[in-house]
Amino acid sequence: MKSATVRLATTVILTAILAALGMNAASPAQAAGYVPISGAGSTWSQNALDQWRRNVDQFGIRVNYQGTGSSDGRNQFRNGTVDFAVTEIPYGLKDGNVIDQPPNRKYAYMPIVAGGTSLMYNLTISGKRVTNLRLSGLTVAKIFTGTIKSWNDPAIKADNPGLSMPSRRIVPVVRSDGSGTTAQMTAYLAKQYPSVWNSYCAKAGRSTPCGATSSYPIVSGGGFTAQAGSLGVSGYVSQEQNVGTITYVEYSYALNTGYPVAKLLNKSGYYVEPTPNNTAVGLQGVKINTNPTSSAYLTSDLTGVYNNSDRRAYPMSSYSYMVIPTKIEGTLNANKGKTLGAFAYYFLCEGQRQAPVLGYSPLPLNLVQAGLAQVRRIPGVEAKAIDIKKCNNPTFSSDGKNLLAKNAAQPQSCDKQGSIQCATGTGGASKTSTSVSSSGSANTPTTTGGSTGTTGAAGGTTTTGGTGQTAASGDSGQGISTVNGTAVTLPVSSRWGLEQAAMVFAAITLLVVLIAPPLVARRLSAGTKK
Repeated sequence: MKSATVRLATTVILTAILAALGMNAASPAQAAGYVPISGAGSTWSQNALDQWRRNVDQFGIRVNYQGTGSSDGRNQFRNGTVDFAVTEIPYGLKDGNVIDQPPNRKYAYMPIVAGGTSLMYNLTISGKRVTNLRLSGLTVAKIFTGTIKSWNDPAIKADNPGLSMPSRRIVPVVRSDGSGTTAQMTAYLAKQYPSVWNSYCAKAGRSTPCGATSSYPIVSGGGFTAQAGSLGVSGYVSQEQNVGTITYVEYSYALNTGYPVAKLLNKSGYYVEPTPNNTAVGLQGVKINTNPTSSAYLTSDLTGVYNNSDRRAYPMSSYSYMVIPTKIEGTLNANKGKTLGAFAYYFLCEGQRQAPVLGYSPLPLNLVQAGLAQVRRIPGVEAKAIDIKKCNNPTFSSDGKNLLAKNAAQPQSCDKQGSIQCATGTGGASKTSTSVSSSGSANTPTTTGGSTGTTGAAGGTTTTGGTGQTAASGDSGQGISTVNGTAVTLPVSSRWGLEQAAMVFAAITLLVVLIAPPLVARRLSAGTKK
């Protein structure tokens, strides 16, 4: 009996020891050997980055990121104060008379996500919000150079035959900080409408030809408003009282604020929204630098995107890049390289499938493969053989074609340049239609959903399906993107991690500690009586 009692007591003691060890177990970050890393730069892609950062936190990967603008991110990386930067444009841009010199430290570019630079606006007609605005590229160029100053300008009226445009002043909202979004916007203006852009730059005191710039030129008294960051410009436009404003910002921000974006006229004569599908189509025209020995390897020439003749293509589609270190220097050490590599493996694979819900377009197969190869150049990385078939990227297909682009729906006939106009809302206001008529008078906007019907393009009606999207009478309704609505915070992976195991172990230990002593006492008492 004494032997049994000793065995039972020993079990309790060992359990207590194990419990103590469990309570002092290393944190997930320590167990995996990850150390925190820091980066700075783009706000264009920040909504995606922030979601990915939240997702990897469960694995003990701590990524600190400050959306300070692409220019500042590149500066901080060049100065060695951050481990990585994120930008939409590479080093070497001539901004006025200043050249953005590349860093002395070793680096490389790695694409992280695609998206569309949208034209988010706040406009009402007779107190009713407009959600179906259309603009040609030339009209956009003239708005953002101050040539077109009123919403009832003949050029805007020609783009919107179904709306009675108000005589309200246009307030262009531009970035006050050095911005990759500004560089993307001005690259489009400089390439497509050089005379309009150069004339404006000259008025702002810039030398011409002006070209792309990350710092938007401001002409004194031009009626422009400048705000810092993507949150700054989108937040300003989305204030209810700021009617008449329009800005350029990544599509994700329009979804988050619940505001519409203008459909932009493409090369085929269709007004197109920057949905993930239409962005994927637009980027079929991109020219990627495929020379591995080039310092600009994997960066892009977007000329073919601007002029993509596919009727589904959104003209201002582009990529965002991470500037990664390829040598230990500055703030980087091998442990940080390990963390950065693990983070990159995550967002290049699993993270891409979340991009459409966030308002972005996933990277296609060739750029994911190239990105994974770039990860191996990070010092300290634990190189992995990623089974790319398990990434669940919505662009991947068996024939190597971009599935998101391949399955993108054709635009509706009312989106074609001409005398009729679709009623369907866009961006964050996709469920609110603005009725149109051939006489150009806008009726009450209608929130769509279920089987509700709304007035459609001139001479017809629109019907809605279960998603609340509208289709012009006589059309298939397939011009609506498969991804719409407000961006949401995605749940992280449901994998069983160390934290969950530790919690269960602690619970079992507590149960044993509570139950074991009475049992021991009872056995000891019984033994004594015998």
